Amino acid sequence: MDAIFDYTDKTTIVTGGGSGIGQSISEVFASHGANVYILELNEVGARETVEKIRSMGGKASAVRCNVSSYAETANVVQSILRESPRIDVLINNAGIAHIGTLESTSESDFERIFQVNVKGAYNMMKQVIGPMKEQGGGVILNMASIAASVGIPDRFAYSMSKGAVLTMTLSVARDYVRHNIRCNCVSPARVHTPFVDGFLKANYPGQEQVMFEKLSKTQPIGRMGKPQEVAALALYLCSDEASFITGSDYVIDGGFIKLNT
Repeated sequence: MDAIFDYTDKTTIVTGGGSGIGQSISEVFASHGANVYILELNEVGARETVEKIRSMGGKASAVRCNVSSYAETANVVQSILRESPRIDVLINNAGIAHIGTLESTSESDFERIFQVNVKGAYNMMKQVIGPMKEQGGGVILNMASIAASVGIPDRFAYSMSKGAVLTMTLSVARDYVRHNIRCNCVSPARVHTPFVDGFLKANYPGQEQVMFEKLSKTQPIGRMGKPQEVAALALYLCSDEASFITGSDYVIDGGFIKLNT
């Protein structure tokens, strides 16, 4: 029988692949044969991820890139195309969080979230869409959030950015379906990443475990998601086995949306 989820020699770009969900995505794609390019500002994390992948026999490269810069993303994609004849998969995972209501969100905070989460996704899709059209197809997967679909307290700017990611996904899927380019997004609820640990340490010193349990139980399944679980969903959605899926938002939330309403 043919192996499923075969990414042998498929060039895959993962933004923000040096930690958390992006790191797990990079590792699982490489384990299935993909040649992974990790685009990161966190160069240490990116190099560590690459070293781990290579130690297991996989293919990966770390590339410093600020996804909010149009010029940098253009240069990086062109450099990848000089090494690889095509770009098969783009995963827009890079993003930053923000806590705050409309009133407590400053203009600078709003702009910062927009530049990374929205413009960063735009920049990367803009750079790969032409090459994907020329090569006859490709796959784009964007990282959205349940905050794009339901009201989350104190997440004004973050919700704005993820709502934009969701609707950009639908637009790209519609405009390029005739070019054999699929575009979907994934919407996680709370996932246990280093960001969560850092947030708890900074905001609830001495109460980290209590608050961790409290946040975990806001999801009906009773725990936070694991980065590996999101990576497994990404692996499927970008694979040939998912070739009939485009223009969809896949919620991975432990029942948060449907079972909390």
